[in-house]
Amino acid sequence: MTRYVLMVEDSAAFEPWREMARAALQCAIPPEAIDWRIRGGETDLFGQLADTDDGMEALTAAPFAKTVTLRASCIALLRDMLCHSDPGRFALAYRIAWRVQGNPHLLDVATDADIAKARIMVRQNRQDCHKMMAFVRFREQPVQSDEGEGRRRFLAWFEPQHHILERIAPFFSKRFTDMDWMILTPRGSICWNGKDLAYSAEACEQPELDDGFGDLWNTYYASTFNPARVRTKAMRREMPGRYWKDLPETRLIPQLVSGAEARVRAMAEQELQPAPAFHERLRSREERPVEFLPDLPESLDGLAARIRTCTSCPLHCSATQAVVGEGLANARIMVVGEQPGDQEDLAGRPFVGPAGQLLHEALGEAGVDRSALYLTNAVKHFRFRLQGRRRIHQNPDAGHVAACRPWLEQEIALIRPKLIVSLGATALRALDGPGMAMSDIRGTSWTVGTGENAVRRLALAHPSWLLRLGEGAQGEGERQRFVEGLGRLRNFPDQSGL
Repeated sequence: MTRYVLMVEDSAAFEPWREMARAALQCAIPPEAIDWRIRGGETDLFGQLADTDDGMEALTAAPFAKTVTLRASCIALLRDMLCHSDPGRFALAYRIAWRVQGNPHLLDVATDADIAKARIMVRQNRQDCHKMMAFVRFREQPVQSDEGEGRRRFLAWFEPQHHILERIAPFFSKRFTDMDWMILTPRGSICWNGKDLAYSAEACEQPELDDGFGDLWNTYYASTFNPARVRTKAMRREMPGRYWKDLPETRLIPQLVSGAEARVRAMAEQELQPAPAFHERLRSREERPVEFLPDLPESLDGLAARIRTCTSCPLHCSATQAVVGEGLANARIMVVGEQPGDQEDLAGRPFVGPAGQLLHEALGEAGVDRSALYLTNAVKHFRFRLQGRRRIHQNPDAGHVAACRPWLEQEIALIRPKLIVSLGATALRALDGPGMAMSDIRGTSWTVGTGENAVRRLALAHPSWLLRLGEGAQGEGERQRFVEGLGRLRNFPDQSGL
């Protein structure tokens, strides 16, 4: 029987093997007649092996026997298993392709030795991908001065067990799309420049990586280490020792584990603390006002400090920070909005996002100085839902408004404004309760209280609503109406119409 020696590269390249395997199957060459050899590998006992060209020439000269087709599921299995590093994977893949010709349902036989081994290889490849996603640590690299300012650059080193780089590359390009990076490995490299993803099969040498970030990462890792959930066997299984040398936090693990028992005892000896107020409300599923301590701060700075540490409703769990009001401490006009938006939540200031920019433009058109106002929100934390990586605004409910009402009332008590402008239905509900409908009183004003305690009130639309209307005829009309409403603030309190 004629024997054929076919040389392949030790990589995950599927197409070169597929071309050879198709030619051999078409010539009806059985698996035992082919020696699959990795280029650059060891020779057999009889000396140097034939090169690829000779093997392919002999294969091409063989008589054509039949047309070969493989199901998509079979091709997918072979493509996945050829990412493995086992030198015998090429022979196994051809043997499966040969056997499938006579048994189309071979892949469904889980007890078949060849299929079982192939699926083990696929599972090991996926485990290697998982470890790479978990254990790659990027280090920032300095940008040369002649290259100018631009995107930040990062470098990482990893030692995968199998040829998984091409498979794992799309994950990193989607996960770290906003920075330039390169991952070097002994099996090749992948690189992302913000637009294109490049792969190279050329082996890399381990670089020197030290950007000073290790201490910061170790501090974070130590602070999040839970001593009550230490399971050393599970830790060794999930984080095998071969990865430890490239992970900066592994130097801390021995001392964190050795001190875990003492830390757990110290945690158990601490006195129980009452749950935050919003936990009780969630358990009872009732909306009721939050009980605050009677000694509210008597200065805006003290009030701001208390608001920033507020845990009276669940919003503080997901928001970046509480957003307090800002403006003149003795402002005659207070503007109350709904809640912080995405940009306000990140910046810690009210009305700096798109709605705030629209408000600023409208105030300018109305001839009102924004610096003479006090700007705040009825709810101090940002409520949102996640849509991919975006945070989508959600209206606060009655419980959130009730939790923040004492803060708003204390702001009014400290500033003592003569005019309070509510923007939107949430602000109106926070100031006047649920009995007033925004659609009925928008653009109107009225007086609350008598004598020295009398305060004028003005209800206007929220700028975010104007943004949602767009630039059509209705949007332009409502925007003009909004500017006219703000114009009534220009000469307050001398304007008789307010």
